[in-house]
Amino acid sequence: MNTLLKLLLGTIAVLVADLLLRGVSLGDMDTLDGVLTAVLTAAVLALLNSFLKPILILFTLPITLLSLGLFLLVINAGLVMLADSIVPGFTIEAPRFWWALGFSLVLSVVQGLLQGMDRKDERQGQ
Repeated sequence: MNTLLKLLLGTIAVLVADLLLRGVSLGDMDTLDGVLTAVLTAAVLALLNSFLKPILILFTLPITLLSLGLFLLVINAGLVMLADSIVPGFTIEAPRFWWALGFSLVLSVVQGLLQGMDRKDERQGQ
């Protein structure tokens, strides 16, 4: 799957998560600023997941193993909170950790569904 398609799917997932969670805001969705914020948020999250997440997993491997992988949810929420501090217009209300955790869970489910539909289309086209 090419990079632009991944960015598009990530943007759609960010928009869906914004619609489902009242504690997460991408700004005014009636203007172009809200959509640009969603694209920027998806891009920043993709970069954080590509470069920072493997390092964090490596450093927290003992606690991740002891928690049977549940600490990965904490890492995901932390990356969403980091994206909140980087991307202007993307805000998470208090309690930030719980909204970030919910956002990361919704984002994962929606992205999984969208990528599954894309794979299904690829198999039917062969």
